[in-house]
Amino acid sequence: MKEIYSKVIQYRGDHESFGYEQGVELKNSIMTKNRSNQWKVRKQRFSVDIDEAKKEITAISAGVWRELLGLQQALEWSLEDILKEFGGYRVPYLRSGCSIATGEDYLIRNYDYHPKTYEGRYTLYQPSDGGLAVAAPSQRITGRMDGINEAGLAMGYNFMNRKKPGPGFICCMIGRLILETCETVEDAVALVKRIPHRHSFSYIVYDRSGKTAIIEATPREVAVRSSTRCTNHFEQLVSENRHHLVDSSRRLDVLERHQQETLSARQAYQLFNDEDKGLFSDLYDSWAGTIHTSVYFPRTLQAWFTLGPNQDPTVIHFGEWLRGNDLPYHHLTGMIHTDVPFLHMDDPADWFK
Repeated sequence: MKEIYSKVIQYRGDHESFGYEQGVELKNSIMTKNRSNQWKVRKQRFSVDIDEAKKEITAISAGVWRELLGLQQALEWSLEDILKEFGGYRVPYLRSGCSIATGEDYLIRNYDYHPKTYEGRYTLYQPSDGGLAVAAPSQRITGRMDGINEAGLAMGYNFMNRKKPGPGFICCMIGRLILETCETVEDAVALVKRIPHRHSFSYIVYDRSGKTAIIEATPREVAVRSSTRCTNHFEQLVSENRHHLVDSSRRLDVLERHQQETLSARQAYQLFNDEDKGLFSDLYDSWAGTIHTSVYFPRTLQAWFTLGPNQDPTVIHFGEWLRGNDLPYHHLTGMIHTDVPFLHMDDPADWFK
């Protein structure tokens, strides 16, 4: 067993100041050291075009670009290095798991990936210079892997494949742009259809009206379908699927079987978070171990968040936070069955053998 934590980041203010404050915290952190070492043994399979990245990012959110500039000022890195690490444009992504479902006023997901990539940051950010307030765990600092915004739009994404990547945004930056700029499922669908995609993912969005959409996105095509469950294969863009879909299909069958009857949020949480129910994964060495379970409630603007299995969730009162009441805790903790080091808390957590 390994105790892990996520730091709770609470910030209200403009994007550039938010970026600067994050950069100050990151400058001499274990996370930054580990990321630097990881690049020493990873082959960079993309190029950074500063002008193109700026054009694509600012077309959707000028605030996110200002946040990147704030990070650059604090870290004193080149803009190219800032974009490589945090820009969310033209960066490769490895395989992962993940399961997502929606029910009566909730979206739930298991985030399955490798501990050496996990940042351990849960952010609540309310921008003063444009954009919606969001509560979400972060990925690559500026990205969001799942979350909810002040309009009651909840989002999570699932990996599909890395076949034939194209120039475009990676999943966590797309998640951030959805949450910070979209109020409804229709808004999110329109955004995902018009932006370029680096890899193939499904984006599951659920809003206050109770509508769910699963947006299947690749560098070549985007399709939209209606369903209350999603794992790691496309159901419309089937030609884009990987060949090995056994575990993804198995988890989808688990969801389908349990959703034949209406699941309460608590029942869905137990299905996702209990180790013996068939959705929680301990495959951390294989890039597919469950690190956190998130639940989002659009109508009440609450979230549940848990690190590791078989635990009661921490309730995050996002609606209260929006009214100026800060969360009374600074860390979220949990226990996970792995010896694999985590990016934000173990030295080393790199790819050296």
